[in-house]
Amino acid sequence: MENIKEPRQRLSDEERIALVQNQKKMHQITLAMLTIAGVLVFFLLWQMGVSTGLLSSKYVASPLNIFNLFVVKLADPNPDGAVLGVNVLASLEVSLIGFFLAIIIGIPLGLFMGWYKGFDSFMRPIFEMVRPIPPVSWIPLTIVALGIGLKAKAFIVFFSAFVPCVINAYTGIKQTSPVLINVAKTCGASHFTIFWKIGIPSAMTMTFAGIRIALGNAWATLVAAEMLAASAGLGYMILMGRQFARPDIVLLGIVVIGAIGTLLTSILVMIENRMLGWKKL
Repeated sequence: MENIKEPRQRLSDEERIALVQNQKKMHQITLAMLTIAGVLVFFLLWQMGVSTGLLSSKYVASPLNIFNLFVVKLADPNPDGAVLGVNVLASLEVSLIGFFLAIIIGIPLGLFMGWYKGFDSFMRPIFEMVRPIPPVSWIPLTIVALGIGLKAKAFIVFFSAFVPCVINAYTGIKQTSPVLINVAKTCGASHFTIFWKIGIPSAMTMTFAGIRIALGNAWATLVAAEMLAASAGLGYMILMGRQFARPDIVLLGIVVIGAIGTLLTSILVMIENRMLGWKKL
């Protein structure tokens, strides 16, 4: 009788919820540690490649040299004429203006095209003609029309972010469940009410995916936008590094662009999770 095991004590609902939450937190911590480890391994291999001569220091600066240059550029404007903070702010101004304009114009356009067939028939030929044009090809016309100031650079960024906003908003609202639409019609909802309360919420997942792509495109087009006679910016700093044969300046600009792009994407993911938390229920 003594060998008979006692039955396990059943967990209460609160205990089960707490256990699942703890497991989820541990999983998130593990993923974060793996992410950090991956970045560290990459930089370690890079440093080893330069130190052992596999990568020529003449063309590729080591991570330690780039870090030292990062510290120096916080206060030293040479050789491009601006400290790192000024370059970062100038690039953020250009990219975010173009990015937010793309969201403000592109997402409503895609939603209306996907929901109203007449508007889609009117706009689709124009959009399909504009869509395949590379953003860089607009530079000559932009210089003629807008000059070489902030408007011109923001327009190049805007065009690169505009297309994915339209396409994903269009695709998202097209995937609205017909069952939900028919139920709303049965309840007497108007066409615009269905669009506002069913179509738009249904499209938000795809729309946010388009916004993420647009953010990547906007930040990636930065160098091309700052070719328009810029006097500051990360893209301008990279161009000056090439002109002065300073690969460390070029790589510093690339690393900072990548780091800021990752940070902006993380912020966007947090906003998406906050706004679309109801999707997980």
